[in-house]
Amino acid sequence: IQFFGFVYEVMDAICGQMARIRYRTGGRYNVPITIRSPFGGGVHTPELHSDSLEGLVAQQPGLKVVIPSTPYDAKGLLISAIRDNDPVIFLEHLKLYRSFRQEVPEGEYTIPIGKADIKREGKDITIIAYGAMVHESLKAAAELEKEGISAEVVDLRTVQPLDIETIIGSVEKTGRAIVVQEAQRQAGIAANVVAEINERAILSLEAPVMRVAAPDTVYPFSQAESVWLPNFKDVIETAKKVINF
Repeated sequence: IQFFGFVYEVMDAICGQMARIRYRTGGRYNVPITIRSPFGGGVHTPELHSDSLEGLVAQQPGLKVVIPSTPYDAKGLLISAIRDNDPVIFLEHLKLYRSFRQEVPEGEYTIPIGKADIKREGKDITIIAYGAMVHESLKAAAELEKEGISAEVVDLRTVQPLDIETIIGSVEKTGRAIVVQEAQRQAGIAANVVAEINERAILSLEAPVMRVAAPDTVYPFSQAESVWLPNFKDVIETAKKVINF
C-alpha cells in the first residue's frame, strides 16, 4: 500500500476479511499475506503519506504488525513475515529509507516476529520505542549519559504481538520507563505498553510511566511537522521528569 495513510480504503479487506479467515474456518484456511507499506513523517509530505496509523491495525486480532528501525532488522523480519502463515502488516518508515545506513548480510536470515531488541543497555530508566523513534531515543540516551543518566533503549520491532517478557524484564531492572511513539497520543501503541507495564510491574516502578507522542491533531503540512513530531529533546525532557519524580 503506497502509503499507509490510504489504508482506510481497504480496512474491510484487511480487518474484516484477512484477519478473520483462520478463525472463521476453524483453522482450516490461513492467509499468508504480507502487506508492505511506507509511513511516517519528517520528509515534508502531505498528511496521508505521513500518518502513523499502526494503532488501527494493531488492535485487530488476527493481524501481526511489524515496524523495523534498521536495515538489518527489516530484512530478517521481512523474511519471517513472508514465511508466516498469518497476515502481517509490515510498516517501513519513510525517513529511514535515506537517513540510516547499515551493513546487511547477503545471505538469508530471519528475526522472530514478536521479539523486541535491546538496542542500548542501561540501568536508570527504560526508553521503549519503535520505528524512527528508536533513533531519537538512542540520540536522547547518548545525551542523558553525559549527565550521568544510564538509559536502556528497547526497540519493540513488533507492535502486535508485543514482546511483554523483554519489556517487563527491562522495566524491572531500571524501575522507570517512558514509551515513545511518533503517532498521536490518543489510543496509541504507547498507551497499550504503559498499561501492560502498570498491570504487570507496578511494584517495580519508582515513578509513573510516561509517554512521548505527537499532539492529538491532524498531521500538519510541510515545515510545520518539525514542531509537531516528537524528537530526542522531548525524550530527554520526559526521561528527566521520570528520573526526578
